[in-house]
Amino acid sequence: MLQSNKIFIKWDDFHQDVKDLCSQIKASGQYNKIVAIARGGLVPAGIIAYELGIRNTAVINIATYVGSEHLKLDEVDRPESVGKVDEHTLIIDDLADQGQTFRVMRRAFPKGKFVTVYVKPTGKKEADLYARELPDQWIVFPWDVEE
Repeated sequence: MLQSNKIFIKWDDFHQDVKDLCSQIKASGQYNKIVAIARGGLVPAGIIAYELGIRNTAVINIATYVGSEHLKLDEVDRPESVGKVDEHTLIIDDLADQGQTFRVMRRAFPKGKFVTVYVKPTGKKEADLYARELPDQWIVFPWDVEE
């Protein structure tokens, strides 16, 4: 739904997009672990974990620093805190906007499969799988909407 130069994603649409992403994931290989990128990746990672029957899950935090183009792994969450990441591991986020988060994560976990629900044109090349490409506008997720 487009409104005032923002795209509002409804819960039903989001859930369907994640289910569509699950179909792509199933077709692309066998996976036995999920690493959710907090916070945006937590919701889709939960749905994907249930849809694919994956119980082995981990969470990692990524922090941006104001005034800097660089992202780095949060001091609290080191890459080793998620354990082994290989070609059977899904690394999940909600959106690849510019792709910076996935670039940082790919350096830490080069063998993982990077999946996201949505991509924008500049972040598209950083995702291995995604459900839908959206225009370069502000995305408002269902959990961001105040009732």
